[in-house]
Amino acid sequence: MTTFLRLLADKDKANHLLASCTALRAGEENERVFQVAPESFHAVPGAPFAYWVSEAVRHTFKRFPAFDGGKRTVKQGLATADDFRFVRVWWEIPADNQRWYGFAKGGSFSRFYADMPVVVNWAGDGAEIKNNLNEKGGIRSNVWMLRDTAANFFLQPGLTWPLRGITFSAQVVPKNSVFSVAGKMAFAPEHELETWLAVFNSRPFDYLVRLFAGKVGGVQYEVGLIGGIPVVTMNGDQSLQLSRLARRGWSIKRALASTEEKSHAFLLPAVLRSRLGDFDPQGVETELASIQTQIDDIAFSLYGFSDSDKMAALGGQALPDSEDLVEEMADEESGDEFDQAVDATAGLLAWAVGVAFGRFDWRLATGERQAPPGPDPFDPLPVQSPGMLPVGAKPFHTYAGILVDDQGHLHDLARLVEEVLSRVEVTVPDDVRRWLQRDFFAFHLQRYSKSRRKAPIYWPLSTASGSYTLWIYYPSLSSQTLYTAINDFVEPKLKQVDTDVAALRNKGSARSREDEKQFESLQAFELELIELRDTLLKLAPTYKPNHDDGVQISAAPLWLLFRHKPWQKVLKDTWAKLEKGDYDWAHLAMNYWPERVREKCKTDKSLAIAHDLENLYIEPEAKPKKARGKKKAGGDE
Repeated sequence: MTTFLRLLADKDKANHLLASCTALRAGEENERVFQVAPESFHAVPGAPFAYWVSEAVRHTFKRFPAFDGGKRTVKQGLATADDFRFVRVWWEIPADNQRWYGFAKGGSFSRFYADMPVVVNWAGDGAEIKNNLNEKGGIRSNVWMLRDTAANFFLQPGLTWPLRGITFSAQVVPKNSVFSVAGKMAFAPEHELETWLAVFNSRPFDYLVRLFAGKVGGVQYEVGLIGGIPVVTMNGDQSLQLSRLARRGWSIKRALASTEEKSHAFLLPAVLRSRLGDFDPQGVETELASIQTQIDDIAFSLYGFSDSDKMAALGGQALPDSEDLVEEMADEESGDEFDQAVDATAGLLAWAVGVAFGRFDWRLATGERQAPPGPDPFDPLPVQSPGMLPVGAKPFHTYAGILVDDQGHLHDLARLVEEVLSRVEVTVPDDVRRWLQRDFFAFHLQRYSKSRRKAPIYWPLSTASGSYTLWIYYPSLSSQTLYTAINDFVEPKLKQVDTDVAALRNKGSARSREDEKQFESLQAFELELIELRDTLLKLAPTYKPNHDDGVQISAAPLWLLFRHKPWQKVLKDTWAKLEKGDYDWAHLAMNYWPERVREKCKTDKSLAIAHDLENLYIEPEAKPKKARGKKKAGGDE
């Protein structure tokens, strides 16, 4: 037997070490002292140095089969090698797209449910990715490694988990999704998946993961680790009970996401969500805790854990690894960021902006429309959230994809936001216009950034001083948008201002001091409007956006018209790279530099596929293989 002392969780290690040694010499029991035969470590594959668990727990790996086996398996997925080109967030793409599929990328700690905000271009079975080659002619991504393995599981439902964490958690991945190198997945017969969702989220499963990894701190959840965890055989009643608990956990966890407007589950902002009558966040948390306890009790029984082993798995012998700590660990590989808590008023105003633009359905807040029934866990992701305005429904306000910050105008955004709030019987704040002018875009940009993508969908195009702003709705963006901005907004405004300037000019020496100030202000405003009009006129003839390019590429030609400096810099840099030829896969690049792009399509099959110009691609001649001489008997050639 070998003696081990365990002080990892202790801050005062010196005193606890002394106390442990004193107890050991006196033959007294101490929770930090372990007597273990080193050969017993071999009960666990790889023989991790897991002295802190009991002999019975170590032998779990001998008593039960690993998850990966038979009809069950664990796979590592796709690394695109160019996420900026091949990955988007779901609100960037058109609803009727045929190219983009949900993309599991790891995410952060969440049991049962997590939204899938990212999509990947897997059109033609990933043709563009498969033909994206490096300088040596090799495929840039790891897709060649997946042809006979993980790629066979693309678009199938399963379970995923964060790349790393302190406590293991698993979430549903619906049908018609692809998974990434960071968003590894477990697969089993579909009728078993809800049961395994419960088991994967149980405390004993997490305890075995930490044991197999040989550590209790941060663990990287690789394929071999999760696939090697022993799992028990269940009878029908046990499997059904776990399945029902997992499904309920998924359902109510999804309900918590129904106040996040970027989520596929979104219904209403937090201030209004209770109007649908089925939303009680505190009650959900209480029920989730109960579900977790029930799952844990069943799993402990199935694995045959003793009371002391159960206490250890629940934290008695572990480091302080609460979910609070887990939630602080962002998934670096997936580029996932944690959504910050949204101020209730800002969230309400942002929703009202969405209603004004025809994105969200105000009728859910008034009772004129009932919330649609929720999906099943493994149903394909919807093309829009249930809180969005259904296709064909009458919008709150009819417009042509542009609203404006112009008091008194029919399409004035501030007035429409106030009307939305009045319609749903909410007190209208006094400073809506000021909030829209000063705070909204920065708030929106931060909120609509995800997985290293910045993808705001409400675009403020402004005069130099910001005195006049056109709000463009990205989903409605087309080659006619800038012409509409000129003809329906800027030119009429210029005409109005010109009339006001002429009236003051005609007063001549009769102008008062106040008139003089107004005259100077209107003249400066007129010059700004002329500059805005001329800039739009210069851009409009060649501006042909394509939503497959995403927000950043589509907005880049307009960088000069954004006044938010950080976003303007991003777009200016993007435009410079477009000019340089770094993003010639983009449809926008073809619009501006067709000769250059078409020439590249002759030698780059991936680009040719992207632009539907495979007829231009010229397959290179195969290099002749070098002849190898036979070796002589003596070994010399």
